Amino acid sequence: MPRSPYTVAEVMTTPVVALHAGAGFKEIAATLKKWQVTAMPVLDGERRVIGVVSEADLLAKEEFHDRQPGMIEQQRQLDRTAKAGSVVAGDLMTAPALTVRADATLPQAARVMARNRIKRLPVVDGSGVLKGIVSRSDLLKVFLRSDDDIAAEIRQEVVERVFPVSHQGVQVEVGEGVVTLTGTVPERDLIPLAERLAHTVEGVVAVECVLGTPPYAAGSPAA
Repeated sequence: MPRSPYTVAEVMTTPVVALHAGAGFKEIAATLKKWQVTAMPVLDGERRVIGVVSEADLLAKEEFHDRQPGMIEQQRQLDRTAKAGSVVAGDLMTAPALTVRADATLPQAARVMARNRIKRLPVVDGSGVLKGIVSRSDLLKVFLRSDDDIAAEIRQEVVERVFPVSHQGVQVEVGEGVVTLTGTVPERDLIPLAERLAHTVEGVVAVECVLGTPPYAAGSPAA
């Protein structure tokens, strides 16, 4: 069947700009600007991810820069007002950090991002050690696969395996990631399976399956 799903390790960005918990406010701001990123992972001494510090975390200081929040406001915004008085990454960061394993599939990473409305995730190994970072744009890299590459995988890993005897009767066309399966095969009950498996091939945008069965094919009602 189709190759194993792409994993986060195959599309993540490395190396990663990261900070230690003792990094100061100005160092954080300068590093964000230098590398043109909006957030960075914070690491402990063994390079395990312990949090993430972002532009939003730093903005709390500017938010309360010209005024002292009242008691009620402090109680309502404990996290924001606490960060306004913080000066190092360990106090400014959001913790625990949302991370994704390097061996996670791209759909798994996409679901974490969507549920939490975030644009990127630190990538870690089984011990929580930083290995890379994956962004929304990284997850879309699979859609840059060529149509020829997608068609070749579908022919070899889907059509020839689902229809080992009759695969020559199936034509596979791919245009802009949209797959069209045409032709006739005697195994009518396997047509939905072929369509489902074609959908799972990385880079496929949509599948149009117009496979049919020849007259009086096995599993097909007689006229």
